[in-house]
Amino acid sequence: MEENQSAWSKSIPFSEQKVIIKRMFKFAKPFRKTFFGAIGFALLLSVVNVLLPRIIQTFMDDYLTPKTATTEIIWFFAALYLFGVVMKAVIWFYQWFMYSMASLRTYQFVRTKLFEKLHTLGMRYFDQTPAGSIVSRVSNDTETLYEFWYVFLMLLTGVFAVASSFIAMFQISAKIALANLVFLPILLVVIWYYQKYSSRIYRRMREKLSQLNTKLNESISGMRIIQQFRQEARLNEEFETINDDYLKTRFAMIKTNSLLLSPIINFLYAIALALSLTLFGIDALHSPVEVGLIYAFTTYVQAFFNPMSQMMDYLSVFTDGIVASSRILRIMDEKEYTPQQNPGADQVIQKGKIEFRNVSFSYD
Repeated sequence: MEENQSAWSKSIPFSEQKVIIKRMFKFAKPFRKTFFGAIGFALLLSVVNVLLPRIIQTFMDDYLTPKTATTEIIWFFAALYLFGVVMKAVIWFYQWFMYSMASLRTYQFVRTKLFEKLHTLGMRYFDQTPAGSIVSRVSNDTETLYEFWYVFLMLLTGVFAVASSFIAMFQISAKIALANLVFLPILLVVIWYYQKYSSRIYRRMREKLSQLNTKLNESISGMRIIQQFRQEARLNEEFETINDDYLKTRFAMIKTNSLLLSPIINFLYAIALALSLTLFGIDALHSPVEVGLIYAFTTYVQAFFNPMSQMMDYLSVFTDGIVASSRILRIMDEKEYTPQQNPGADQVIQKGKIEFRNVSFSYD
């Protein structure tokens, strides 16, 4: 239990996080082709997201505004946009399918290697480590890795989306695009602050959850002893205390997410959108501004901000994955191997006895 607490209560330095990620990437190496294929689809998806608003822009500015649209042209652009939407759905499907398959195979590969490692460890290791902790490493921690790989997909998808959106905005209006670029450092500071502040609360929450699960597991498995020694009241009080502490940390996490996740991103998006429309309005005082152009630009502004909110949603998953990976690697690095029999041993025990003197037993 003490080991479980320390894993969550202590902050992992960035340098150590890099080492952990680098080592975990080695487990993903056998499935790198599938990962790269999914990343390729993510890049293709960002291109399609840029082209779709351009179709609407061309239709509005070249045909609707001058009132030259015919039935054939309307059906053509409708079919073209539908084709783009279908292509987007297909690309999105294959992106998530391939990445999910690669993530699934990777964490199954890690679980198999971890189980093989446990078979090589000596009994001393199992005497010193609670069985529930070992089961948690093989089952829960490896399960966490399935979502952990999605953090990197969301990061790459976000980078592709931000870069493609900015390039598209720059092609429309370099001045207004650069004005929106001012919000990028602010967004990065918000993400950094959220990661730093929320990770402390999240680790504390997971620490309390770990204590709660441990207490629940021990109480159920030892219910006969608890009832025989009439310790129900004491155990109930301890469980209620841990449960209340966990509830408080959950409330703190909800408050943090309510302030720093979608609300602040949407607030900055609203300011950026208002700034863009204001600058377009100033330009309209001197020369006409096409409506389709404004539509395309505002769509790119939205695409510029959306990935930030999605990436912040996955920061807790990243924290989960780092801690789970560190605990898995700790078992992989364990040197308490099974003692090997001496091939030349020929001694036979003739007589022996076991004595217990001044021995106390406890399980803390």
